[in-house]
Parts: sequence; structure tokens; C-alpha cells
Amino acid sequence: MTTLGSLHEFCWMDLKVRDPSGTAAFFSEALGWTFEVDEEDWRQVVKISVGGYRIGGVSDLANPVYPPGTPAHVAYYLAVDDVDRRVGIATANGARLVVAPFDAGGQGRAATLIDPVGAAVSLWRPRDFTGWTFPTGFAGAPHHMVLVCDRPDLARDFYHRLTGAAPAAAAFMAAREPLAAPQWELSVGVDDLDGIVSRVRASGQGRVAWTEEADGSVPRLHGPEGLSFRLHPLGGGR
Repeated sequence: MTTLGSLHEFCWMDLKVRDPSGTAAFFSEALGWTFEVDEEDWRQVVKISVGGYRIGGVSDLANPVYPPGTPAHVAYYLAVDDVDRRVGIATANGARLVVAPFDAGGQGRAATLIDPVGAAVSLWRPRDFTGWTFPTGFAGAPHHMVLVCDRPDLARDFYHRLTGAAPAAAAFMAAREPLAAPQWELSVGVDDLDGIVSRVRASGQGRVAWTEEADGSVPRLHGPEGLSFRLHPLGGGR
């Protein structure tokens, strides 16, 4: 199984959007993701699956718990052994706490930080819910995480101090030009990049665009609300 989801690795994503149905239609067509209400969860939340494997959830920004004007974004969760202790380490090493530790029912405990390079990250201490689990190299599933920022060495050192070892399934990369808002990105494993490009063009929604980075050209899938995911061709290449 992939190292994603292991302790001190990223373990979940939550798509926070204003048009959940439009988001579901786009990513279902482009990546083969399935969006369904989790009937076993009393909150009736929408979960994302691929090939029967759970990979994420969807939150509606129209919910009053979100401040008005919150932009669509993806929240990524890093699995830790003790949220409160790791928050203390994070803030002692330059992070800013934006959501204090809280219990998410019996599923786990969470907190959200802005790391020293300006990227948001949520910490997750699993209880009943551990996050994603899927076979290595599964098409449509998370492949690895990437943080492109102005100071990748600082970022890598921060996460090493936070957990004792920088996430193995993550890359820290230098930006080619200054970034206003660095953010973690998910790279999704795909086995038919040309097919994705064709389906996105036919849909008339979103786009696939290539970005030149320090070590090559990277395809990104951009959804209708601005959500984007890197695409990692399986079986070779980036």
C-alpha cells in the first residue's frame, strides 16, 4: 500500500466548494472519481472514491460554519500521533495556528496551521477514521504531495521538526518566481493523460495546462471553481 495515509504522511483531502454538484460532475468525468453520500456517517457527508477506495470528501462553502467569501480550496490532512503536541511544536517553529485543536466526533482530532512558508496544512489524529488507503500506483488515486514555495529547504526542515521526519510521499520544490500564496498540491496518478485532456475539452469545463518548473513540464487539471491537481503519468514520466 502507498505510504500516503501512514503516520506522519498526508492521509485525506476535503474539497471545499460552492457548487458541489458541478464539482462532482467535472471530476467524475475527468478522473473517474465517484461522489456519494456516506450513509454510514450521521452527517450525511459526500465522500469521493475511485475504484471503491475512499480518497476524500466534499464540503459546501454555503454552510454557515464557513466565513462569507471563503474561496474554494482543498484542505489536506497530515496524520500525526498527537495533534495538541504537534501544534505546540509547529508554533514553536514558526507556524501560525488558525483552527485550534478540536474533536471531530469520534473520528479523530484536528487542527489547522499556516506553515512558515505560508501554506495551509491540517493535522489529523485518527480515531475511528484513518483516512485514505489504496494500492500503490492505482489510477485516479493520490500519488504524492507537492509544495512549491520560495524556500523549500525551510519548508522541508519545518516538517521534519514537526513530525521527526519530512513526509516521504512529498516533494518540496523551489518556485521559478515568487509566489503570493504557496499551497500544498496533490499529484494524482493517471494512466491515460491524453484521455483526460480529451474529456476535459469535450466537457467545456475546466482545462489541462502544462506548467514549466525547475525539473520539467507538469500537467495540471483545473476544475470549474479553480481547484487544481497535478497529474502524474503512471508507468514513467512525471
